[in-house]
Amino acid sequence: EPHSLGSLYLIPTAVTDRAQSVYCFRHCTFSTMFEKVVVVDARAHMMGRLASVVAKELLNGQHVVLVRCEGINISGSLERNIIKFHSFLRKRVNTNPKQGPFHHRAPSMIMYRVIRGMVPHKTARGEAALARLKVFEGIPDEYQKMKRMVVPDALRATRLRPNRRYCVIGDMASRVGWKYGDLINKMEDARRAKSAEYYAEKKAKTAAHAAAKAAVSA
Repeated sequence: EPHSLGSLYLIPTAVTDRAQSVYCFRHCTFSTMFEKVVVVDARAHMMGRLASVVAKELLNGQHVVLVRCEGINISGSLERNIIKFHSFLRKRVNTNPKQGPFHHRAPSMIMYRVIRGMVPHKTARGEAALARLKVFEGIPDEYQKMKRMVVPDALRATRLRPNRRYCVIGDMASRVGWKYGDLINKMEDARRAKSAEYYAEKKAKTAAHAAAKAAVSA
């Protein structure tokens, strides 16, 4: 049974990290109190579809944190998206490139710019909406023990046909100037190892508790 939290539905779904349950949220149309912050695991989501859902939630007043932005997917092959990004890099002010546009290479900032394009960011309402958004590569310490969610309507598995090409934004970013892909992978490996260790300990404690309970009841 879905649990209502603000303007979202929380629906239990598969666990991707052993130590951390992952939930999904779906936009609905009733108005109640908002959750303080919603942490979304952006891995394996289609970039544009995820951005549209997040932009709407931000405008509705929800605080959203996107983690693992380096795992976001983009439709189209890697080479095609690199060519498109290089075309974007050529767009600048001829007389003074310092005036913009600014071309961020980090996956989190690429995603931030996509969401910004779906928000009226030059108005007070849009500026306030963007202030409610945080984006990260990997999962920072303060969000590692928080419940993470996915957006079913934006998952690549549900939105992209199996024979269609796609690429991972982290791979594209590394090819166009992002220098921290290896570091993020190293930190994520350490986090997953720590998570697996915690989950094994938790399972052992749960099994011991169940055995003790069964012994007492017998």
